[in-house]
Amino acid sequence: MSNDGSRTLEGTPNPEAPNPQLPIVQKLRLRYAKRGRMRFTSHRDFARAFERAIRRAGLPIGHSSGYTPHPKISYAGASPTGAASEAEFAEIGLTRPMDPAEVRAALDAALPDGLDVVDVIVSPGGALADLLEASRWSIELPEVPPEAARAAVEAFLARDEVLVERMMKRGLRTFDCRAAVVRLDVDDRTGAQGCAILDVVVRHDTPSVRPDDVITGLRTLCGLPIEKAPLATRSSQGPLDVRTGTVGDPLATGRDAP
Repeated sequence: MSNDGSRTLEGTPNPEAPNPQLPIVQKLRLRYAKRGRMRFTSHRDFARAFERAIRRAGLPIGHSSGYTPHPKISYAGASPTGAASEAEFAEIGLTRPMDPAEVRAALDAALPDGLDVVDVIVSPGGALADLLEASRWSIELPEVPPEAARAAVEAFLARDEVLVERMMKRGLRTFDCRAAVVRLDVDDRTGAQGCAILDVVVRHDTPSVRPDDVITGLRTLCGLPIEKAPLATRSSQGPLDVRTGTVGDPLATGRDAP
């Protein structure tokens, strides 16, 4: 048996363990979005809302065995609080097979407006987190003229190192945010009142480099004249093509599978 006695070596539930559970027969991968005011939802708040949505939708979610069973839900690459996103990902385990389209519709209806399930596929196996190599961000800079943004971007890209500070669990840490930036451009579009929009592709390194880290580097070391808080939106997250600087769809393999 396993160390906690909840499963046998064959992976089936141990009926003698506390609260034995039904086996997982299907894993589904989901892409969801945080839009509008829901960008201020923390990952913990979303997890609670998502578990409530699963119960409301009546999905046959699997649970761990033991004295405190937990729903079989795993998250990968969650965006920071305050950032909007069109590319958040999770995986759930079900105790009976379901049509992915039905699951998407049921969960989307059960979640609050602004937390939207946009895609569900059957998992092709492997680790979802391994596919999330980079993110593409659109960052709107209120009251920053595009010309000023271009000058700061040029200065940023010309540097070999851009050191920034961020408070982390173990205290204040200084790290280089330049190495993680695969691409940084000023979008040809403009935001409200002609403000600049940055198009950024960031590799998922350790420590993770966030949009606000890039903004900090642009402001403190590269002369970006920013006064108001920027609005960051993750447009995609997935495998990175280093040659082209593009971010792919991590669900493409499962969607294309027979």
